[in-house]
Amino acid sequence: MFAYIIRRILYAFPILLGVNALTFALFFMVNTPDDMARMQLGTKHITQSAMDNWKQERGYNKALLWNDEQTGIDKATDTIFFDKSLSLFLFDFGQADDGRDIGEDIKTRMWPSLAIAIPIFIIGLLVNITFALLMVFFRATYVDLTGVVICVIIMSISSLFYIIGGQFLVGKLMQLVPISGYSGGFSAVKFLILPVAIGIVSGIGAGSRWYRTLFLEEVSKDYVRTARAKGLSEMQVLFRHVLKNAMIPILTGAVVVIPTLFMGSLILESFFGIPGLGSYTIDAIQAQDFAIVRAMVFLGSTLYIVGLVLTDLSYTLVDPRVRLDE
Repeated sequence: MFAYIIRRILYAFPILLGVNALTFALFFMVNTPDDMARMQLGTKHITQSAMDNWKQERGYNKALLWNDEQTGIDKATDTIFFDKSLSLFLFDFGQADDGRDIGEDIKTRMWPSLAIAIPIFIIGLLVNITFALLMVFFRATYVDLTGVVICVIIMSISSLFYIIGGQFLVGKLMQLVPISGYSGGFSAVKFLILPVAIGIVSGIGAGSRWYRTLFLEEVSKDYVRTARAKGLSEMQVLFRHVLKNAMIPILTGAVVVIPTLFMGSLILESFFGIPGLGSYTIDAIQAQDFAIVRAMVFLGSTLYIVGLVLTDLSYTLVDPRVRLDE
């Protein structure tokens, strides 16, 4: 298993390098360092001298990928790509284009993101699995049909509808919780109740239908018929056998979302004014702050790879037939 983990980590480096290079290329295809300087300094009455000073202070006065003015290895190292992108492999996020420390911003903003993402993930997973098992228990009945119809309806409605409708109904008309904002400590709960509830409800449709499909596939297998023949009740069959044997695909879907727990929800954080990493990324894109964008893309890619490794490792816990060293 240790050799497998080392092998997957080594595989991650070329992937991260490719993601890094692609992000760099896409960003600078749209923006030049002069465009970035104008964005930060303002679009009116900006002299070339002011833009040159801004670029020099932040290291954007160098060549993008290859510096012909240098000699030897400096041709590749004395570039914007080397200074701004490769340092991420040491988790040195540097400074934003407006001078803020990106690492400190991430440490501060990750807690609001986790506060909203972890409850949505845990409660949503339990609700989806429970609802799916309920439909499978009453399969081929009106209860199952009604559940499927409800899932399809929930899936067909945009998440923006739930956000705007929830803010209007619960926040404005009923005035039970604030519409937007955030504060630290236990007082943050009142700001998180509505976005967490919306995140759970909006995900019931797709999640429950997927788990229902998994459970229906397991129900039709021979071991389930054998369990029934031994006298086990349908409830015992579902929870002791079907749920257990469906854990591998469940883990695949659950562990891979680990990056989203840290990165936060882009839409929810933006609409509810939660100062997490999701809104941080949106603000950076709008401000065309390449330093923050590249840091968040790299961090998301790293966490996604970590999620894949954890998924493979978790297989050995639920299925003893899986051996990672083979």
